[in-house]
Amino acid sequence: MGLKVIISGASSGLGRALAQHYAGKGATLGLIARREDLLETLAAELSATSIYAADVRDASAIQAAAQDFMHRYGCPDIVIANAGISRGTLTEYAEDSEVFEDILATNVLGMVNLFQPFAAAMRTARQGNLVGIASVAGYRGLPGGGAYSASKAAAISYLESLRVEMRGSGVSVITVCPGYIVTPMTANNPFRMPFILTAEAVAEKIAGVIERKKRFAVIPWQMAIVAAILKLLPDFIYDPIFAKAPRKPR
Repeated sequence: MGLKVIISGASSGLGRALAQHYAGKGATLGLIARREDLLETLAAELSATSIYAADVRDASAIQAAAQDFMHRYGCPDIVIANAGISRGTLTEYAEDSEVFEDILATNVLGMVNLFQPFAAAMRTARQGNLVGIASVAGYRGLPGGGAYSASKAAAISYLESLRVEMRGSGVSVITVCPGYIVTPMTANNPFRMPFILTAEAVAEKIAGVIERKKRFAVIPWQMAIVAAILKLLPDFIYDPIFAKAPRKPR
């Protein structure tokens, strides 16, 4: 029997590319996303697929999807917490508070909600891979992207905590920090996006990271160098440079 793979945020972008990649490997897929119409379209293209129209912010809905998948196919080999949203935000605007809540709830708590039922099952089975899609945006606070940067920084720290908690259990916890990807999320960015890759290229690289059970990976490698430099920049240099940087639209 082939791999059993769960992917959230599977209806478009990187999630869709990951689903296509693993379908090509003969995997049994459990695909989760809010947009049922897009999930149905994707499922029609792929085989051995179960779809679940659910919001990762809804813990009970995700719990039900997890139980259904495991009842049908058993404990998954790979669970990829890919669901994420991004919008420009500014703290000074009261109407952006709701956007902050949505981004943090989806990008952080949504990851927790997805992993929870599978982590327990994997620990019992003493095997499996929990894969969190974070971002290099979590390395530094980006102006106009406070909610997104905060959510991805939180995701990186959460995944590290989970990795240590699961040590010795047989379960791997893998943090992936992509750079820019050609997806609807980046389509309206009003700035140059260095080393941008297609979703298909990133999906293939992520699959390689999972196969090697690498604990932490930045994709592409060039972005790892850029991110490391940004992380090391002292505030008196970082602040004036990025204060003038273009910002994601609100």
